[in-house]
Amino acid sequence: MDPKSLKLSPASSAPLTSGGRFVRACLRQPVDRTPVWFLRQAGRYMQEYREVRKHHTLVEICKQPEIAAEVTITAAEKLGVDAAIIFADLLLPLEPMGLPFEFQAGEGPVVHRPVRTREDVEALRTDRADELGYVARAIEKVVAHFGDRLGMIGFCGAPYTLASYMIEGGGSRNYIETKKMMYGDPTAWRMLLDKLVTVLTAYCRQQVEAGADVIQIFDSWVGSLGVTDYQDYAFEASQRLVRAVQAMGVPVIYFGVETQALLGPMAATGADVLGLDWRQPLDVGWSAVGEGHAVQGNLDPITLFAPLEVIERRVKEILAAAGGRPGHIFNLGHGIVPGTPVENVQAVVKMVHEFSSKEIVRG
Repeated sequence: MDPKSLKLSPASSAPLTSGGRFVRACLRQPVDRTPVWFLRQAGRYMQEYREVRKHHTLVEICKQPEIAAEVTITAAEKLGVDAAIIFADLLLPLEPMGLPFEFQAGEGPVVHRPVRTREDVEALRTDRADELGYVARAIEKVVAHFGDRLGMIGFCGAPYTLASYMIEGGGSRNYIETKKMMYGDPTAWRMLLDKLVTVLTAYCRQQVEAGADVIQIFDSWVGSLGVTDYQDYAFEASQRLVRAVQAMGVPVIYFGVETQALLGPMAATGADVLGLDWRQPLDVGWSAVGEGHAVQGNLDPITLFAPLEVIERRVKEILAAAGGRPGHIFNLGHGIVPGTPVENVQAVVKMVHEFSSKEIVRG
């Protein structure tokens, strides 16, 4: 693989930038300290973001590149992380496919006309991905600001997760409607995933061309599947998307929630990095995905509410489990939640940088 924007060649003697560390870690190349960033590092826990939200809805922020870039940059700079992830929402591709949605207070995203029949799937568009160009323009602004100093992460939802949103019409506990289509009309299900892969590939290409160094694919709801159903109904579409993005010259991070049983099959997609949640030790998760992949994780987000001595102990445990091996990106097992003390998030960044430098030197 020849990443588009590997920030430092292995033969170079120049000091690594944060962006260089991050990209190299994605490719399991040696670094001098473990890179760290956070899921939802721009969010309501941060006062600066709350100020922006007083004047704009989430979707308005996403669709205005200047504001999306500002939110992205502010969070990354305040935390001192090694990578910035563009401020956007998983569901943005639904709109150009002909499926409008909105965020309702207390309920999250709501799709008012869920996809429930083969005719609904057939009506979905795949030729309007260029309407998502505002995300690429935001990435361009972030890249212009940071240059090579920080890694730039673009992202999209995975086919299964987006299909589930489209079919359920929002959040779900049991994914009944989704699985009814999977099992009852596999032709419609495959058509839906095919259309999503087409749109998501174009969307990711826009982000890579705008300067994204890495693409993260969020399969937030894939933990609702057992291993057999994942292999039968989700794996192939995810694998196609992973390979399509890698063909653009950038590494792929594949992230899911409650996916301990799925880590082996998810790794078989060929993703460069597998996201691990906090429900199992990092070394156990790494063993499940295999040494041929990098891993990302895996501090429990709620640990950020703990006293600093507890946080420090957990950070050291995770770094010890990684053992200084190339290919670990420190992150949470999920996103930062509202109310999280910002100073604790900043403290974790400093801990990771300090402790991992010593661990890697010893290794």
